[in-house]
Amino acid sequence: MKRNYSFLTALLLVSFMITGNLNAQVILPAIFSDNMVLQQQTDVAIWGTASNNSTVKVTTSWNKKSYSTKAGSDGRWKLKVSTPSAGGPYEVTISEGNTIKFKNVLIGEVWVCSGQSNMEMPMKGYMNQPILGSNEAIATSSNPMIRLFTVTKASNLNPQDDFTGTWKNCEPENVSQFSATAYFFGLMLNKSLNVPIGLINSSWGGTRIEPWISEAGVKKFEFVTLPDKNQTGTLSPQTPTVLFNAMINPMAGYGIKGAIWYQGESNRNEPDRYEKLLPGMVENWRSLWGLGDFPFYYVQIAPFNYGPVGVNSAYLREAQLKASSAIKNIGMACIMDISEEYCIHPADKKAGGDRLAYQALVKTYGKKGFAAEGPVLKEMLIEGQIVKLSFDNAVNGLTSFGKELSCFEVAGANKRFYPATAFFNNAGISLFSQYVNEPVAVRYAFQDYIIGDLFNTEGLPASSFRTDDWPVE
Repeated sequence: MKRNYSFLTALLLVSFMITGNLNAQVILPAIFSDNMVLQQQTDVAIWGTASNNSTVKVTTSWNKKSYSTKAGSDGRWKLKVSTPSAGGPYEVTISEGNTIKFKNVLIGEVWVCSGQSNMEMPMKGYMNQPILGSNEAIATSSNPMIRLFTVTKASNLNPQDDFTGTWKNCEPENVSQFSATAYFFGLMLNKSLNVPIGLINSSWGGTRIEPWISEAGVKKFEFVTLPDKNQTGTLSPQTPTVLFNAMINPMAGYGIKGAIWYQGESNRNEPDRYEKLLPGMVENWRSLWGLGDFPFYYVQIAPFNYGPVGVNSAYLREAQLKASSAIKNIGMACIMDISEEYCIHPADKKAGGDRLAYQALVKTYGKKGFAAEGPVLKEMLIEGQIVKLSFDNAVNGLTSFGKELSCFEVAGANKRFYPATAFFNNAGISLFSQYVNEPVAVRYAFQDYIIGDLFNTEGLPASSFRTDDWPVE
């Protein structure tokens, strides 16, 4: 009897120990994995779950230092570790009951890359829609200093703690599947800064901007309706908040340098709203990341023939131009020169990626000697029938690279626009139309589809613009 009692006691003890070990598993979100990049020279957050009220220890190999924190009554824990200057590879070890070791970890510059299909478009292109120069770019893409993370598409009515994805090495088979705009952006940063670059692509083709904003952010706009959280059935990715909840919230707080964005086509019929929503989304992300006013750069949508129904997309491009000066630490890359009339996905993704990188290199990293953005209208002077325009971001002047300036229009008080003859002068551009004796307004490249022909001498194009504020047509 005594022997049976002892055996039963031992069995229960072993069972308890096994159960206890199973309950003591430390788990981290997918954003933490082998091959990840952590933001350099800062205190980066690491978080996850463990057994309730347990102690979690994180050890970093670059300084052989250990950090500890206690999980809450719900098992959640979070701590920060100090990162050195760019380098690696390193290891990060997390332990509490079990041990997780992340290998091949780099320290460098981390950027979130988001938007709709022009950000999602992979280096291999879409069916019958190529990326210019992609085969060579992919073939030569092996780079141990660049890492790639693609968030799997998902939507949810409530904020999620995790998503699906993993950090991958920069090798041709991985690059071919990765965002072309994001890759070219990261490649230029890597070449210029000579540090590791981590790129996190979270994008979904065809989506509006409202799904990418959190519930708290959406509540600031009376014209956006929050979804019914009790709805059932298939959840549309166009529903406000649902992409933020599933594809952004799980990484909010991860150490980053900034974000890039390529979206707007799906909002083109509401330019006035988009002008508010874009900076509103940026401020929303910044508030939830808790890293201050991190830099945010975006690509202006390209001109495209949207057909006879809907608003001229030049108004949306105007809204994006205005947003670029609405809040601090934000900037826009213009691609007026690479548009395609019948393909909404321009093949020259390198131009957009490179121009985003110019913004970051100059405005975020303080590089000098090259331009970051194209000409922006500074002042308009009217002298009789002649209109004179001057521009910012044109220290070395303007150019059309030998082509005739054919995108300007001028109107009188009757609001009827006529093509204008335009030519360069020492201060900018002069223009006139024989049909407008008393000009009051000028528009440049203000059409759905048009190829821009105005650049600064560094080769960066001017956005479409207008000097009037007449109602949207």
